[in-house]
Amino acid sequence: MYYKSAYMSPLGKMLMTSDGERLTGLWFEGQRHFAAGLSQEGKEMDLPVFEQTKKWLDVYFSGGKPDNAPPLSPLNATPFRLAVWEILRLIPRGQTVTYKQVAERCRARTGKKTSARAVGGAVGRNPLALLIPCHRVTGTGGALTGYAAGLDKKAALLRLEGAL
Repeated sequence: MYYKSAYMSPLGKMLMTSDGERLTGLWFEGQRHFAAGLSQEGKEMDLPVFEQTKKWLDVYFSGGKPDNAPPLSPLNATPFRLAVWEILRLIPRGQTVTYKQVAERCRARTGKKTSARAVGGAVGRNPLALLIPCHRVTGTGGALTGYAAGLDKKAALLRLEGAL
């Protein structure tokens, strides 16, 4: 059983999911890997974690720098994905890094060789849009590539943050 709620962002409707205490998913409706790993039996419910997430998103989309992110427990996490997602959370608002740079940071943390392609797979399966800022990862030279919600949304998010 999971809980769900919707949020209407300036870029379209988003789905939030929770285990009752932590946010487990946040997706733009219709994006690739949308609600991956969830059954159709979620229960619509107002939860404190959803209210906290909505406040965070309101600040984010108004151009502010939100703090007090909700507690997270990402769906479909593997040790490798968690390592990549933690690196993504350290990318400051308004800045970008390349897949290659994330791979290098991952290698420095784990001591294991990591390819940009493997990083791309983990980035693409990020179940917590914006809170794990995968939109801040670009191709070589800053090329806008690979965003599950679409390159139009990636560009809009980076413009909102002043990175484009």
